[in-house]
Parts: sequence; structure tokens; C-alpha cells
Amino acid sequence: MKRNIIHIDEEKCNGCGLCVPACAEGAIQIIDGKARLVADNLCDGLGACLGHCPQDAIHIETREADAFDEAAVTEKLGGKTATAHPPAHGHGGCPSARTMSLSRPTPVVADAQAPQASALGNWPVQLKLIPVTAPFLKEADLLLAADCAPFAYADFHRELLAGKVLLIGCPKLDDAAEYKEKLAAILSQNQIRSLTVAYMEVPCCSGLVQLAQQALATSGSPLELQKVCIGIRGERR
Repeated sequence: MKRNIIHIDEEKCNGCGLCVPACAEGAIQIIDGKARLVADNLCDGLGACLGHCPQDAIHIETREADAFDEAAVTEKLGGKTATAHPPAHGHGGCPSARTMSLSRPTPVVADAQAPQASALGNWPVQLKLIPVTAPFLKEADLLLAADCAPFAYADFHRELLAGKVLLIGCPKLDDAAEYKEKLAAILSQNQIRSLTVAYMEVPCCSGLVQLAQQALATSGSPLELQKVCIGIRGERR
């Protein structure tokens, strides 16, 4: 049957990943550094992802395609039904994923009795959502952190984050292969000055270190990986 379905222009796509959370059916994934339609029957053809692509790489076309299958979507989402599509916000994408550099004119205060200022200098922070071409990545010092680390380590902002661009992810719950490719692209395209990985002492979190090492090797970067292990009781190990 012929029907409306999305088409992704791979030449325009830069793998930023903003279209992935915009697709409530989970029909789009980042594969080999590009957004790809996983299966025709997962796409409803309504185009909720269109306004979330800053490269204008996604369009609606009419072609032969399998019919949209809600049961397949439910299976893909692990038994959950697709949620309503978020509204399009133009080429800037969803406000929660809009790329921003955050001005931090004052340093984090060392006095434990004084209010502590945030050292976060970029948004978004999820590695999945950060465009490879984000301006704040140029010649940056990167901190790749397990998403549990900032909660466990009280001095995360003052000792680890200050002066660095933050990328966070979970090696157990997220797509490690996708993250490795994304990080390798960031390293190879942005003249990164340093890479530090902050991970938890639990065994599965060592996957973040392996991911970073593989990304360095893939990118050809000569950087030496700096590693910081955080204990589940909040101590720096």
C-alpha cells in the first residue's frame, strides 16, 4: 500500500538525535551516527519529528510501505502505549533539548557555609541529545559522567564539573554503541582538549570507561583518558 511516511536525508543528518525523543512510537534511532527509520510499520506518518530537526533532514513522502501497526509499536516500547506527540517548536526543537551555553561569571564558592553556585556551563547534558556540532564543544574539556555520579558525589560541581562541558549517560540503560559513535564524532570534530570520565564503583558502570576508551581509539585522538571513580556512599575512590 502507498501511504505517507517519513524520509530521512542521510546527507543532511548530523546525528544530533533531537528527532529520537520527538517520535513517540520509537520509530527513529541513531545508527552509525545517522538518524534512521527502524521499521516502516512503526511510523504513523504524522510527522511529529519534522519540527525537531535543525538540519531540515526529515520530510514526509508517499511511497509503498507497511501499514502503521500499533501492536508493533507497543511491543517496541516494551508493552507501553505511545504517548502523545510533543508539539513542534520550529527548527530549534523541543525547549528541553535546545542547545545553550550557560554563562557562569562567578566561580563556585569554596566556603561550605555559603550557598554554592552551579558550575554547569552547557545544555543539554544528555549525550544522546547533544549535537556533535554544538558550539560549546569546540576546544572543550569534557566530563563524561554516569548519571548517578552527581547525586552520589557532593563536591561534583566544585571538584569535577567546574570549567568542563558535561555529557551524561548510563552504560547499563542507554545504547552504549550509539554513545561510543557519538562521543568519537565529538572528539574527532571539535579539537577536544581533555576527556575525564566520572563513574560509579558498581560493576556495570565500568562500561562508561570502556565506552570512552573505545571512542578515543575510534576518533584517533591522542588524549589520555582521566578517570574518577565515585563510591556509592559518596566518597572519591
